[in-house]
Amino acid sequence: MTYDSIFRQGLFDGKVAIVTGGGSGLGRCTAHELAELGATVAIAGRDVDKLATVQKEIEDAGGTVSVHRCDIRVEDEVTALIDGVLDRHGRIDALVNNAGGQYPKPLADISSNGFEAVVRLNLFGGFMTMREVYNRWMAEHGGAIVNVIADIWHGWPNFSHSGAARGGMLTLSESAASEWAPAGVRVNCVAPGGIESSGFDTYPPEAQHVVLDFPKTIPLQRYGNVAEVSAAIVYLLSPAAAYVTGSCLRVDGGAPNARYCWNPPRPHDNSQPFEAFPLQERPRLLQESTPPESP
Repeated sequence: MTYDSIFRQGLFDGKVAIVTGGGSGLGRCTAHELAELGATVAIAGRDVDKLATVQKEIEDAGGTVSVHRCDIRVEDEVTALIDGVLDRHGRIDALVNNAGGQYPKPLADISSNGFEAVVRLNLFGGFMTMREVYNRWMAEHGGAIVNVIADIWHGWPNFSHSGAARGGMLTLSESAASEWAPAGVRVNCVAPGGIESSGFDTYPPEAQHVVLDFPKTIPLQRYGNVAEVSAAIVYLLSPAAAYVTGSCLRVDGGAPNARYCWNPPRPHDNSQPFEAFPLQERPRLLQESTPPESP
């Protein structure tokens, strides 16, 4: 067993789902869960070797998956992705717009090229994928879209380029939910907060110290995991969410609700994680006994 989903087996039998950014982290986990529940999953990303590794994991577990190289920042590649999935599988019932990324940088120091690159990845790429899936299939057949954004509430200092793009993705999703409802298409967002992922290991030492201190600042006093975010995505794709569109489901441990002047977070260990993905490993940063030294 590679996935212990809370949802019933066969939930997505006969359905086809695209997961962008499917080669690692949340995308990998979501692809596993959807495949475990019966979906044929098309995983897309820029690193074919990573995608192939996930493909083997899913196939070894008995799932059905196809690999599609795609840089969502490039319009022609997005078009080719959708054409490729339709040619191979004949339908697209669900889209998980998960591909994205950012780097820490004070707003005053972000270059024009850097700002544009992050916005193109986290906003333009998601828009392109949504639009092509809708125009080429869902406009006539219906479907469900989940756009993965982030904990952007009250601003995102030192990640303002990504915060701007993710905020744009939220309002884009709300607009699409209204425009596309007559076609039977639902569009929602999931906003993860501090989620354990391999990305923790890519941050410089000064940023890693912030990561290590993060649980102390939120009500649930821990990191989330990718299975907890995947479960939110699966719910929004499922028939149980048939009356849910234009919404955003936060998976963030209550981070935006902490109020230091009135009720600062108190230390506790009463929030137990939902562990459903045995293949997921903790980031090296969280396995180390001491944090890296700041410069």
